[in-house]
Amino acid sequence: MGSIKFLAVDDSPTMRRIVANTLKRIGYDDVVEATNGKEALERLNEAPVDFIITDWNMPEMNGLEFVKSVKADENLKDTPILMITTRGVKEDIVDAMKAGVNSYIVKPFTPQVLKEKIDSILG
Repeated sequence: MGSIKFLAVDDSPTMRRIVANTLKRIGYDDVVEATNGKEALERLNEAPVDFIITDWNMPEMNGLEFVKSVKADENLKDTPILMITTRGVKEDIVDAMKAGVNSYIVKPFTPQVLKEKIDSILG
């Protein structure tokens, strides 16, 4: 189980820490971090990951653009993506799903919710 490698993408160091700590708490220790979509793509080019958790609102390249880039890449397109965001509007969720995210969490969230979403995606 611990062999799953996560990429946590968020411009907030606090949020990245919360995600990483939550992942550790539910049994996932292998977490790479990036501050925005651009840096996340660089990380993915260095080494593939098994699961991406990304924020939506970020500088340089936002989460939606990042998701579209991942899904457009032949080598990355099957990587599951969970988007965590403050944007709870239905249209936003539809846009995210269309872009290719597997699931969506609106902030604030509990570790339990994160675990359930990850389990259902990996299910």
